[in-house]
Amino acid sequence: MSIETSGTTQTDDVDEIYRNFTRLRPVLVVISGPSGVGKDATLALMKRREQPFYFVVTATTRPIRPNEEEGVDYHFVSVGEFAGMIEDGELLEYAVVYGDYKGIPKKHVRAALASGKDVVLRIDVQGAATIRKLIPESVSIFLAAESEEKLVERLQERKTETPDRLKMRIATARQEMKRIGEFDYVVINREDCLERTVDQVISIIHAEKCRTDWKPVSL
Repeated sequence: MSIETSGTTQTDDVDEIYRNFTRLRPVLVVISGPSGVGKDATLALMKRREQPFYFVVTATTRPIRPNEEEGVDYHFVSVGEFAGMIEDGELLEYAVVYGDYKGIPKKHVRAALASGKDVVLRIDVQGAATIRKLIPESVSIFLAAESEEKLVERLQERKTETPDRLKMRIATARQEMKRIGEFDYVVINREDCLERTVDQVISIIHAEKCRTDWKPVSL
């Protein structure tokens, strides 16, 4: 009788192991890095790959730029609307970035994870630090240019800001590079190697889903 009980218990334990490794194991991935490293380009190509990821769209009070699309690049809102989202507890995280507010709508992240989808956040370095504290189960990836010279060159080529604001971006980018050790992974986004960058990011996501110590994200 004791042998049967022991056998049943062992079988149940093995069944539980299989259930843990065969069920949906969504991960929350933070893609960050200084301005000019190619975060937007990386996410755009990831979307074209048609992977089953949920890409969170950040809310911002920043004015819309040419070629940007509401609800795709950002949710563009007024300062008053953003304040309302803070008051109602609708944001997972928010911060002031270069004088404008940016925040992550909480309900979209929760719904995507509940459906079993991997959630991808494109966020600045400051916001990434906040997410790591709020969600220790998150996976953080730091995108970097191949050199400081190349990073400055990319920022200069954008020509979207005044000289003073450009200087601020360059100074901020240099400080953000010093926080690279806070992240789980680093991916070097080399010039004309975007396909390789995206391959590496997707490989990291797949590897994280296979971890023996995987834990579900709780919000």
